[in-house]
Amino acid sequence: MPLYDASRVLRYTNLPRWALLLSISTLLVVGLEMLGLPASLLIGPMVAAIILALSIGQGSLRVPRWPLLFGQALVGFLMARAITVDILKTMATDAPLFLAMILSVIVAAAGLGWLLTRWQVLPGTTAVWGSSPGAASAMVIMSEAYGADARLVAFMQYLRVVFVAVAASVVSRLWVAADGGKPPAFILFPPVDWQALGATIALTCLSAYVAVRLRIQGGTITVPLLLGSLLQGFGLLTIELPLWLLAISYALIGWNIGLRFTRGIVMHAARALPRVAASILLLMSICGCMAFALHKFAGVDPLTAYLATSPGGADSVAIIAASSDVDVPFVMAMQTGRFLVILFTGPMLARFIARRSGIAEKPV
Repeated sequence: MPLYDASRVLRYTNLPRWALLLSISTLLVVGLEMLGLPASLLIGPMVAAIILALSIGQGSLRVPRWPLLFGQALVGFLMARAITVDILKTMATDAPLFLAMILSVIVAAAGLGWLLTRWQVLPGTTAVWGSSPGAASAMVIMSEAYGADARLVAFMQYLRVVFVAVAASVVSRLWVAADGGKPPAFILFPPVDWQALGATIALTCLSAYVAVRLRIQGGTITVPLLLGSLLQGFGLLTIELPLWLLAISYALIGWNIGLRFTRGIVMHAARALPRVAASILLLMSICGCMAFALHKFAGVDPLTAYLATSPGGADSVAIIAASSDVDVPFVMAMQTGRFLVILFTGPMLARFIARRSGIAEKPV
């Protein structure tokens, strides 16, 4: 069906637009899950929203503010759940090694972001946030709070997530002759600790309110991250996040990004694709060299070193690591440590690169 005809069908369909958006999102999520691609619960709704925005026009739908803030804060608690005492102990045991590797990856990513910014491949600090090798969903949310174009940041981040996930699976199979990581069973309604879930939801609402009330930039991520980590570390909170709740959160975030896409943004992303893809492959190559150095000079086994230094896609890396003969705490400690450093240095780094490049933030 020609694009124009498809647009007319979507524009004049009798289905309510939200029902149409939900239907397309569900189909895409199921398709991505069947293909085994990572982050399907966020990428599916985002792509569905882009399709709808390009078909019936930007601004025809808008995600309500407070449900969106709740979804963003929930991602903060998701990050907090990964910061366990065992991971912190692993990081503390080899602190100099962890810091050296983490800072090396961040410097390499920042350098590539600076080049993309300098060459005006993407506007303002968008390339810096898009190049950050941290948790993709958190980087997209925080980039918008600091003035970057969240649509193009999402384009860069999730393109890298797919690249890294595919590369890590291939390397896992080649180096250890394993089957690679398979995604866990897609159980939408698992058994739930309702008391813990109630506490998690209440604290999520409180975190979102505090972040808005105190006007904390990026607070919908940092406030629940810090609060959840502290309460979990002291044994005062069990962070309960069933898949159906995460699916709602990811859908809200994905829709918020996708519904703001325009044909101009899509054309801009298409023009930038070759250079963005080249920068991702270059960053992956640099991280591969760091993995070799980690194996050669620190005695870490090759696959553990490679997964630990992979630039992003921590959830996919975790799945692959769990099904391979590697040091899983070491891998996750490196990934978590890098995310924490980027989370708290990203804004300063973005502003520094923007000043150095001499390019002010401006819309596409």
